[in-house]
Order: sequence, then structure tokens, then C-alpha cells
Amino acid sequence: MGKKITIDRESEVKAIARYIRMSPLKVRRVLDQIRGRSYREALIILEFMPYRACEPIIKLLRSAVANAEHNQGLDPGTLVISQAFADGGPTLKRYRARAQGRAYQIRKPTCHITLVVAPTKE
Repeated sequence: MGKKITIDRESEVKAIARYIRMSPLKVRRVLDQIRGRSYREALIILEFMPYRACEPIIKLLRSAVANAEHNQGLDPGTLVISQAFADGGPTLKRYRARAQGRAYQIRKPTCHITLVVAPTKE
């Protein structure tokens, strides 16, 4: 954590995964670990984390880097995760039968995950 990284804000590239069937709180726990890290370092961290949220985040990170490489011509080795956040999506509402004819509501949350990658200034 000793060296200071400067990020080129003009050439930021983002990828968004929408309607992921997972709680935004559980996804944020993983995103907090990779925010500000390099692409390769983030991939290694995500690969060995024990959370279910890692799988869609790995796919999204690879997509953001592919967007940067293909659309902007950026080198994946210089990319850093400049922003990473999870917003709540629509909640699926389901009902579970309970005793004496009652119905209890079950809320199944969804989230929208956004990852922004930017190259570091040399």
C-alpha cells in the first residue's frame, strides 16, 4: 500500500450486470475487497474467496476489461478497478404457506453490479 496510483479518469470503461439474484449487501462485502486493486490482483483475490457473489463479479470484471481492450485499445496489465458498487434491484415477492391457512411473504432480492476500470497513468 506504499505506492500512490494515479488513475486516468477520462478513459474509464464500465460494465454493468443487472438483475443478479443476490442480496446487494452480500455483493458489497466482496466488492469492498477489490476496489482500487489492479485487474490481475483482483482476479486472484476473487478466485480464492469463499463467497457465492464472486462468480458474477469475476464474469463482470472480465467483461469490463474486454470492453476496455476492444473498445478503447487499453492494455489489461495497466487497468485498475476505479469504482465498484452494487445497487438494489427489484425484489421478487413469493409466499410460503404457514399454519392455519396463513401466508408469509418471502422477499428474494436482486441487485445491479457496476464495475469501472481505468488505466493507471505512467
